[in-house]
Amino acid sequence: MPASVRAPAAYRHDMDGLRGLAIALVVVYHVWFGRVSGGVDIFLTLSGFFFVGSLLRAAESPAGIAPVQVVRRTARRLMPALVLVLAAVAVMTVLTRPQTTWFGAAWETLASLTFWQNWELAQTGSDYLTAGADVSPLQHLWSISIQGQFYLAMLIVVALLAWVLRRAGIAVRPVLAVVLSLGAAASMTYAVLAEHQQSWLYYDSAARAWELLLGAVMTCVAPWLRAPRVVRIVLAVAGLAVVIGAGAVLDGRAEFPGPWALVPVGASLALILAGADGARAADDNPVTEVLAAPRLVWLGTIAYALYLWHWPLLIGYLTVTEREEAGFLAGAVIIAISLVLAEMSTRWWENPIRLQTTRVAVRRSLTAVAAVLAVAVAGTGIAWIGHVDRAADALAWDDPVDVERYPGALALTAGRAVPQAAFRPDLLVAGEDFPPTVEDDCLVWPGDTSINSCEYGDPNGARTLAVVGGSHAEHWVPALDEIGHRRGFRVVTIVKAMCPVMLPSGPEDPDDDCEAWTRNVVDELDRTRPDAVISTASRPVLGGDGDMVPGNYVAFWSAIDRLGLPLIGIRDTPWILFQDGGKMDVPWCLSGGGDAIDCGRPRAEMLSPQNPIEQFLPMFPLMTTIDMSDAMCRPDWCRAIEGNVLIYRDADHITATYMRTMIPALDAELGRATGWW
Repeated sequence: MPASVRAPAAYRHDMDGLRGLAIALVVVYHVWFGRVSGGVDIFLTLSGFFFVGSLLRAAESPAGIAPVQVVRRTARRLMPALVLVLAAVAVMTVLTRPQTTWFGAAWETLASLTFWQNWELAQTGSDYLTAGADVSPLQHLWSISIQGQFYLAMLIVVALLAWVLRRAGIAVRPVLAVVLSLGAAASMTYAVLAEHQQSWLYYDSAARAWELLLGAVMTCVAPWLRAPRVVRIVLAVAGLAVVIGAGAVLDGRAEFPGPWALVPVGASLALILAGADGARAADDNPVTEVLAAPRLVWLGTIAYALYLWHWPLLIGYLTVTEREEAGFLAGAVIIAISLVLAEMSTRWWENPIRLQTTRVAVRRSLTAVAAVLAVAVAGTGIAWIGHVDRAADALAWDDPVDVERYPGALALTAGRAVPQAAFRPDLLVAGEDFPPTVEDDCLVWPGDTSINSCEYGDPNGARTLAVVGGSHAEHWVPALDEIGHRRGFRVVTIVKAMCPVMLPSGPEDPDDDCEAWTRNVVDELDRTRPDAVISTASRPVLGGDGDMVPGNYVAFWSAIDRLGLPLIGIRDTPWILFQDGGKMDVPWCLSGGGDAIDCGRPRAEMLSPQNPIEQFLPMFPLMTTIDMSDAMCRPDWCRAIEGNVLIYRDADHITATYMRTMIPALDAELGRATGWW
């Protein structure tokens, strides 16, 4: 991970060793154990300690902070290795991964290059997953993005604060320590109390800031910290033990950046404090002497490059071999190659660009090559995104589907003949075949509990149908929009990503982001009083067969029943799941040579013999149910393609094209459920 921009006067070799130990834990845990080690949290703390320390020393010097020089030095530290790895990953993606993944890879490459990858992952709801062939090779760059954002924010804060305080004749260090402490407290409070999903908080810069800010606070107060040798040794021993053992005990993916992240962060702060007297402290502390050992220091010097290289190599291996894990021998080879690439790229690429000791001609030449490479990576990504966007525009969202060539669901529901034709939409743009709510920005994202409604169907209709829920309610909108136009009713959407409408069904249910949003949905429905509400009312049994109704769905139904509103519970569309509950990306499967059957699943694994919603209908007199399973599945198999139309745009969401072929069948079911026609 990036260290300081300028080395401290009394250089902390033990901190280089700590960084080396942390990167070793990160790599070993990623490659062999599929766990979060806490090493990244240590990196974040050290980044705050070193970077703000360099700014503070500059602020306290007669010359003060030179922002342009700080930006230049930081860019020379961060960008060369990052650009090199991004270029290598781009080549690997083209050679080893299907075209269906290139669009997302292009976006992630641009996000990584501009230090925005953490927000890209947060907005797409990407959990920090164990390595696998379907995991992004750039997933790990979320932490680099957070550091880049932190560096820019701290440069602005420290430079402005120093400028004001110097003119007022006030010492910078004490005031900065107070300001950073308040910021750390606010960030930690947000990380603990925010009603956001874990997949959002894990990448949220505001929730992560306290880890860097505590390191920054430590660099401010370090000159005032003095402790007896025995205390420093105890701190060092305890800190080292926690650093080594935290990953084996804590589930960082589920717990961080909440209070449990204090364990690795606190351990790193203890080790910083153990050597707070500088070189003298390290000389009489056996633990800091161990951390200052040449091998660990060497690992620390290549830690940033090693972090960048190891994850893409691991994901590339799993992709090519189609394995779920590397195993001991293959993992050892991956680690060895990562070390070699990290050493080579640090010695012959990063250092010559970064260090002033490099000959000017060499430095300028390598910098020019890095700049050209960055432009090439960014330009290629932008060009591919533009190409896919233009192809997606050709889907012509509002044009009727040619049912003679592409009967889609009509082949199942109406027995339409299926002529020989290439299926649509093309795999290249299948992932972009969204409902209109996406283009109209109607979806509420994780972390937001507000109501963002949009209107479809007949805007002058006498009746209103409210579509509420998550993306599995949203993907019915293309069909409901057309039916609303035909039948003369308004379709109002209230949808949120990754949040079916649900309320706590008992004290054991968590009350999180989705529940808070659902309460607002209930209030909105009470205020607007639609003529009927429709929402997804079942889910698959993850890790088992069939589908079921969660208790927190029923709690929402009770709230709607108390409002006296008619409710239509639509059975969820089948998810293409593995037996262990994992998802299979259908376009990826098809692009890899699979066919409509290979890339589907047995119906019995996806759907229960009976619609599970029906058993609850006696409890709710105003509730009816719609089951469109026969418009998607044959009696024995749920295929990936029907009637020359691709059903899935991923593992569980329906393409807008296929949804439109279900209009006749859904129209009949909706008329029965509402009694409106």
